[in-house]
Amino acid sequence: MKIAFHGAARTVTGSKHLITLDNQTQILLDCGMFQGRGAATDEWNKHFGFNPAEVSYVILSHAHIDHSGLLPKLVAEGFKGPIFCTAATLDLVRILLLDSAKIQEQDAFYENKRRAKELIKPLYVEEDVDKTLSRFKVVPYDTPTVIDENSIVYFTDAGHILGSAAVHLSITEKNKTTRLTFSGDVGRYGDLLLRAPQTFPQADYILIESTYGDRLHQEVIPPEEALRQIIEETCIKHGGKVVIPAFSVGRTQELLYALNALEVDGKLPNVPYYVDSPLSSKATAVIKSHPEVYNRGVKELMKKDHDPFDFKGLVFIEDVKDSIALNDDKTPCVIISASGMADAGRVKHHIRNTIDNPNNTILMAGYCEPRSLGGRLVSGQPFVRIFGEEHVVKAQVKEIKSMSAHGDRDDLLGFLSCQNPALVKKLFIVHGEYDSQINFKATLEAEGFQSVDIPDMHQSIELA
Repeated sequence: MKIAFHGAARTVTGSKHLITLDNQTQILLDCGMFQGRGAATDEWNKHFGFNPAEVSYVILSHAHIDHSGLLPKLVAEGFKGPIFCTAATLDLVRILLLDSAKIQEQDAFYENKRRAKELIKPLYVEEDVDKTLSRFKVVPYDTPTVIDENSIVYFTDAGHILGSAAVHLSITEKNKTTRLTFSGDVGRYGDLLLRAPQTFPQADYILIESTYGDRLHQEVIPPEEALRQIIEETCIKHGGKVVIPAFSVGRTQELLYALNALEVDGKLPNVPYYVDSPLSSKATAVIKSHPEVYNRGVKELMKKDHDPFDFKGLVFIEDVKDSIALNDDKTPCVIISASGMADAGRVKHHIRNTIDNPNNTILMAGYCEPRSLGGRLVSGQPFVRIFGEEHVVKAQVKEIKSMSAHGDRDDLLGFLSCQNPALVKKLFIVHGEYDSQINFKATLEAEGFQSVDIPDMHQSIELA
């Protein structure tokens, strides 16, 4: 048996890890899209590094596009097997992949208006998504499920987003069983909305994400109070706009929950609040339909507020004409819009239209790949390119790091605390920037893990 790392290897996005058994059965863990890598992004998304027609099964950890976004391309290029995931993940994937196809087609249209030749094409279209959705099979949490005569999959809650799972495989070859765990993305202990990550059985091999493997989410003040202060300063004091790039699934709902909590406490600034993303509206409805994932704090709040994602002044924008009208409206307001790294979707237009005014604030509320538009803004670059045009960054750029859905170093160590390091044959660090991974490797070795590896892109490794 061997494993090859075709994405999220010394980088954060594009999660794809291919297990090949001795009998040539191939199990693909995630099939994510690369995001925010600048010029490299498009090229990396064109080539899998393996033959989709030879893949037997896909196991999907969760719905985020950097984990699920190339599934339609996989199907279009010959994959014919089942895709295993949780029920809530399927509910989200259904809307996320359709939205991804639409965004690609819209962005290609917008970009091609500027080009005389070498027109770009979307990676897939809605028809490919429809074919992909027919391949999904739902696996409940905490339920061993037979994939075939050699393999059993077991999901535990990863606490990252609705439906997120850590994947545990038991693979038997030549009368020997190998236990492999893939963390997917690990959530936080003390998340605003979700339950904490679950413990899991002892593994022989572990793939662990490392987005914040060398950092701690330490904020001087709670995220709700940070939001209140930024909105008061920008909208009330300076008459500006707050633009918040936010992933439609997870981050948008956390923001709405935090703003709702301010209203419950009588502290919500009196300005209009817009969620400018049709997908966010749909995703919020899906999350409302799965109250079983909420943590105790949310359930307590719901005893006095039945809808923790709604509050006075909140408007969901769906029609593109209404979205464009927000750019012409000078009224101080808060705009939450996808995508989270600001590299696609309507939020790019909002940033373009607010970036030249020092009274406005662009607020990043989660991880941004350093090469993405959001990452470049956070790094303090004085100029950024948006839709091919250079803009001077005059707006305030601020961060609330503690709202990340990714666990920090201590959360990741907490996730692994159920394991006996001496029994783990090898631990692979994936889904992180290389510098962070090097530091996280030292931390894991200090915790007693004796064989820690940081695989490179397309690297293949034999498992004993």
